[in-house]
Amino acid sequence: MVGIVVGENEPIDRAIKRFKKKYERSGVLKEFKKRAYFTKPSVKKRMKKVKAIRRAQRTLAEQP
Repeated sequence: MVGIVVGENEPIDRAIKRFKKKYERSGVLKEFKKRAYFTKPSVKKRMKKVKAIRRAQRTLAEQP
């Protein structure tokens, strides 16, 4: 569970900003979205392969 300690004289805006950053880095939202629906293992494998191909093409395009 993500939590922060708010300082005595710390503005609430800064505390909220720190919380959001910590929440985003923890990957809670990403994990929630991943578990929101079931993906078949064969589809996962296919998506992983497509992602790798795109990544490889992108690195080839960026090289001079």
